[in-house]
Amino acid sequence: MAGLINFEDEEEVKGYLENLGVEYSFQCYKEKEPDGCHRLAEYLEGVKKNFEGAAKVLKENCETNSHSESCYKLGAYYATGKGGLPLDLKTAYNCFLKSCKKGGKKSTDACHNAGLLVHDGRVNDDEKPNAPLARDYYSKACDAGFAPSCFNLSTIYLQGVPGIAKDMNQALNYSLKACDLGHVWACANASRMYKLGDGVEKNDAKAETLKNRAKDLHREQQIPARSLTFGE
Repeated sequence: MAGLINFEDEEEVKGYLENLGVEYSFQCYKEKEPDGCHRLAEYLEGVKKNFEGAAKVLKENCETNSHSESCYKLGAYYATGKGGLPLDLKTAYNCFLKSCKKGGKKSTDACHNAGLLVHDGRVNDDEKPNAPLARDYYSKACDAGFAPSCFNLSTIYLQGVPGIAKDMNQALNYSLKACDLGHVWACANASRMYKLGDGVEKNDAKAETLKNRAKDLHREQQIPARSLTFGE
């Protein structure tokens, strides 16, 4: 059928990818479309392996257009020193924060990463961990269904940290939420709390159910994902 690409034909695929690059460049530079600029950056990164070119597009799209996904990815570039950019955690944090506040597909990931950086303390002016601020970012991501943020909240309340008192009820609630979202260690922690009656009424049946849930999740995560290749 006309318009379909034969992905078994190397030359046809090559031509298709080149046309994509032209299309995304036109969207970005001629039509001034922020989504098109982000697609161009992903094309440069994923197809051309031109990380420096991708970094330039991401930087422009984040700083000029405040594009949420570009700000998130630019933050990741700064956090790892990718694409010729310096490793700069404070700039990475600002990029994640912009994405977190803007909303979008990667905003929950951005909120979580912003939480990690202020929780770690290296991006803070006094270089000390700021758990209350981290909690705010984790809470936003957790409310959006991001399991690692829910788990981090549970550990904050489980241990108690400067600025946040230990609260076993909150620890259990966030552990259960993270468990429901598929976090293995959250299930294990909640199981232990019910088993020992640690901050909650002892309940062996719930402890066993949660332990089995953790085992099932662990088993599922050991199954390698089937890779997709051209021609399938």
